[in-house]
Amino acid sequence: MSARRLLAWAILIAAVLFFALPLIGMFEFSLRARRGTWSLDAYANVLKDPQFLGTLAYSAVLSVVTIVLGILIVVPTAFWVRLKFRRFRPVVEFITVLPLVIPPIVIVFGYLRLYNTSSWLPLTGSTTGTDLLLSLGYVTLSLPYMYRAIDNGLGAFDLKALTEAAQSLGAGWGRILYRVILPNVLVAVLSGAFITFAIVIGEYVFAALMNRPAFGPYMVWTGSNKAYEPAALAVVAFGLTWGAMGLLQLAATLSTTGLSKTRLSKTRRTR
Repeated sequence: MSARRLLAWAILIAAVLFFALPLIGMFEFSLRARRGTWSLDAYANVLKDPQFLGTLAYSAVLSVVTIVLGILIVVPTAFWVRLKFRRFRPVVEFITVLPLVIPPIVIVFGYLRLYNTSSWLPLTGSTTGTDLLLSLGYVTLSLPYMYRAIDNGLGAFDLKALTEAAQSLGAGWGRILYRVILPNVLVAVLSGAFITFAIVIGEYVFAALMNRPAFGPYMVWTGSNKAYEPAALAVVAFGLTWGAMGLLQLAATLSTTGLSKTRLSKTRRTR
């Protein structure tokens, strides 16, 4: 084995240990709720808490809404920028990185100032409006990751040739986006969706300042009032997040397989 390959394996093992050891330590600590022995008491306490399921379901639904809104906003924008407005691409890229530069607390205070009950659009005056504002805030936080994932996906194939071919067959812009572009960037969309889901599940500042029953504030509240339950809650949240990501990946694989079979059957019929 060459020295370069040994170095690569050493870096990989070091990275795995760097991420795995804290998780192992946290899991081991969560088993110490019963003195003198390991037990699952902390996990039982977490799962019996009605706020756990309530806040987790709220954040899960909000993450789905955020992902859908992000896709509806970013896919057409990235498509048009790459196809028609390439000279504006640096401007769009600069706008998409602003959520990384501006602190979330500044963004949420701006939202509350702009959309409070005395403003021109009083979203915070109702529960539905506040939930919508929170979801749009999460779209803003995930914008840098969603946009770059989709933009890189669009750059992996000849976008102009594919669009012109679809137009020559009589497809409109909506059909081109839905039936031609989206299937080709599905993996990139899923990459952005994974990160968006993780952001929504663990986010604290937006949900706390808007006083919404999200999972992030519940985790912080549990950590400030209990000892072993926060570690158990973090392990459960980690497992649920990766489980949801696995389901998304499975759904994407099944949809891609189904789309390939449909195209193959149409090709055989044409022949």
